[in-house]
Amino acid sequence: MGPTASGKTDLALELVRRFPVEIVSVDSALIYRGMDIGTAKPSRELLAEAPHRLIDILDPLEVYSAARFRADALREMAQITAAGRIPLLTGGTLLYFRALESGLSVLPAADPEMRARIAAEAAERGWEALHEELVRLDPAAADRIHRNDPQRLQRALEVIRLTGRPLSSQQSGGVAGLPYRLLRLGLVPDDRESLHRRIRQRFEKMLVEGLINEVADLYHRGDLNPALPSMRAVGYRQIWCYLAGEWDRQTMIEKAVVATRQLAKRQMTWLRGDHALIRVNAEAVELSKLSAQVAQFIEGGS
Repeated sequence: MGPTASGKTDLALELVRRFPVEIVSVDSALIYRGMDIGTAKPSRELLAEAPHRLIDILDPLEVYSAARFRADALREMAQITAAGRIPLLTGGTLLYFRALESGLSVLPAADPEMRARIAAEAAERGWEALHEELVRLDPAAADRIHRNDPQRLQRALEVIRLTGRPLSSQQSGGVAGLPYRLLRLGLVPDDRESLHRRIRQRFEKMLVEGLINEVADLYHRGDLNPALPSMRAVGYRQIWCYLAGEWDRQTMIEKAVVATRQLAKRQMTWLRGDHALIRVNAEAVELSKLSAQVAQFIEGGS
């Protein structure tokens, strides 16, 4: 696991070449067909060498969930192990990793009226003030949810207000955990500026490769809209706004780069809170050392 643009796919490919592993994608954008350039989907050549499960499984019109991912991933992992191989879970959708490992609790459905009320409070008071409210109501949840993560913050307050109980106490009663031993590897960049440069360079490369045309094909289908999870993916939503005439090209580029940096920051915050994670320096991966750790794990060590 690791933040966007950290080199997860390249490292996964190296592990495929060294060990009897098969990749299961843990990415909420790679699941969609027709979204290749903007998701940095592996090339046909790479997929021929290292097949990835759970990519290209849905049309962008469809909605996917962490619960559905868990069911799909467990099925794919069972097939891989039955064939005598080892699942290699690779991606940056950290909510999916958590759902897979810890299971999911039964929480109340989204309440549009409550969400609108919380959004109005945020517009008036700011998300930082609402995060302080969460600190008072549910310190454990507040410790996990960054003040700059409005989607999760809104959901936490929504659940608390609907049920009268802390979100953290309700999440502790989920379904059974993952029936596998885990080696948790986190590709974590030490140099933030270097990551920011890679993010910009990667997006500019995507534009050269035809990302605007890719989004235009989706835009002109007629059955998609910017509220769909697929079209909210970073890069796609900014180009959608550009195609709709809301922004000029340079504004679109800057907004896409900033949004990608913000995504990477949220991912890094999440990873720093994972104390069981073996951190791998994204700028200088020591393959021999990492391979030794993986080999020890496969042989039954910790």
